[in-house]
Amino acid sequence: MRPFVLALICGVLAAQQTIRPPQPGFQRPPAQQPAAPAPTTPEPQTASPDIEDPGIRIPVSVDYVVTPVLAFDRNGGYVGNIRPEQFHLFDNDKEQNIQVDVSYTPISLVILIQANSNAQSLLPEVNKIGGLIGPQVIGDAGETAVIAYDARIRTMQEFTSDSDKIAKAIKGITPGSTSIRMVDAVVQGARLLRSRPRDRRRIMLLIGETRDLGSENRTREALIDLQMSNIAFYSVDMSRFMNVLTAPPKVGRPDAMPPAARPLPAGVPSTPTSVAQAYGTNATAQFLPLMVEIFRDAKAIFKANPVELFTKGTGGTEFGFHSQRTLETALGEIGEQLHSQYTLSYSPTNRQEGGFHIIQVSVAGHPEIDKIVTRPGYWVGPRE
Repeated sequence: MRPFVLALICGVLAAQQTIRPPQPGFQRPPAQQPAAPAPTTPEPQTASPDIEDPGIRIPVSVDYVVTPVLAFDRNGGYVGNIRPEQFHLFDNDKEQNIQVDVSYTPISLVILIQANSNAQSLLPEVNKIGGLIGPQVIGDAGETAVIAYDARIRTMQEFTSDSDKIAKAIKGITPGSTSIRMVDAVVQGARLLRSRPRDRRRIMLLIGETRDLGSENRTREALIDLQMSNIAFYSVDMSRFMNVLTAPPKVGRPDAMPPAARPLPAGVPSTPTSVAQAYGTNATAQFLPLMVEIFRDAKAIFKANPVELFTKGTGGTEFGFHSQRTLETALGEIGEQLHSQYTLSYSPTNRQEGGFHIIQVSVAGHPEIDKIVTRPGYWVGPRE
């Protein structure tokens, strides 16, 4: 027998002597199982707030509601001298125990200013309004923060009562890119206003176009944010017509094709002038974007824009301007409204009801009142 075979047999016999059967009373230790994962708390599910989706979940609770109220007579004038006990407020047809602030409530104001390249013709007019914010809009006890937006959302000034700082922040805003992240700016402004005390009136004022280009947040999410934070939204709309008409032309790629290489109608000489007239490569090209914007404005009549949604959804008002004079007039009217409003607040007794809560306000003992303007309501996520 060969030596290596003998060595293999000896190895097998040695292994059999080494592995012995378990002795009586001996228990083989159980195989080690992998440790069970520690119990974890599931992350809260936060669905996007979507007013039109009945299956959404919004992990918030509405414990305190503030609504501004304006009373108008038949001539459009403000009605004053209404006593607190004459107001009646209904939340989903249920009358609430309200508090009416008869004294002036200090204002916390966030100003959002469009600062993209389209707005550069109107920005010089906006840059001059800083000195009007204190005396006309917020009053002596008010405070203001300033945000500029294009592709960026820039906080130019945190909350301050210093009129000089407000004026300097607004004056320092310069035009930037072509984006208009208006909805994102509204979300940022709401975040700033939520940090203010509850006993202050939270106001947001937007000076810009009514459209949005490039925001990451959705319009309805921003609206719900405004309503939950008891923020009244006002806007002074820049004329989109003027912005597009006066915006600088976009720098396009150079045309590598010589004029003579372009096909033209029969009998037309191929010259740079005739090519420009046929293809619109000079001033004619500026007319096409203007036409597109005009048709977009016509379509907007049938579809609410974000600004209209924000103002109507929070009890604010929408104005327009195209010059320094009309801008100052709009600011004066906003200030008059804010100083003529009554502020009603309450803790809803039906806060467990999910969905949209409709707010209705009536006034007793004032037959001269023709119209009452307040916020239409607020959205509450349905309970599980």
